[in-house]
Amino acid sequence: MLKRKLPAESVNNLQSSSKKGHWSMGLKASMNDTELTVYKDDYIVIIKDKFPKAKYHYLILPHQTINSLKNLSKDHLPLLQHMDVTGRNFVSKFSSSSVPFRFGYHAIPSMSHVHMHAISEDFDSPCLKTKKHWNSFTTAYFINSKDVMKQLEDSGKVAVDQSKAAELLKIPLKCHRCKKDQKNIPTLKTHIQLCHKSQ
Repeated sequence: MLKRKLPAESVNNLQSSSKKGHWSMGLKASMNDTELTVYKDDYIVIIKDKFPKAKYHYLILPHQTINSLKNLSKDHLPLLQHMDVTGRNFVSKFSSSSVPFRFGYHAIPSMSHVHMHAISEDFDSPCLKTKKHWNSFTTAYFINSKDVMKQLEDSGKVAVDQSKAAELLKIPLKCHRCKKDQKNIPTLKTHIQLCHKSQ
């Protein structure tokens, strides 16, 4: 439950953006798509990712317009806590010791509007096609939800080194379990189906 009053809406309203209708703004429309929506309350919506990068891949989004991590302040902490707890509770029916989940944010998201990913670590999906896709979820480019909340609690903001983060998308492919280098995405996918080493 949220215990503190949430801050007023961000002055940067996506709907008034000059880029209205651009694909990067698509999350606002997806939030109202009943076929994608799997959970909704007064503060957040949980939707299925339209291009899932794993067997289970959900996005947890606030109703409040917050463009990016850099727009977050300590006042948003109750909201992010609610997103984290509700997201974890929702996926608990799918999660297990054999199929754990990751919860977090991309350092430089491709889509506007703050959203937390809840993604299963099987990474079994035909939509996972490129090194960028893989590294965006298996390197420090993917910022753990708890680390985001800790930054807000400690400093009142989320600091992201964008140049460093962008380089993480280019590093060699590695198995997220055993850390062995992989030649390409097809060999990586074959490998992770067989690799059972714990992280």
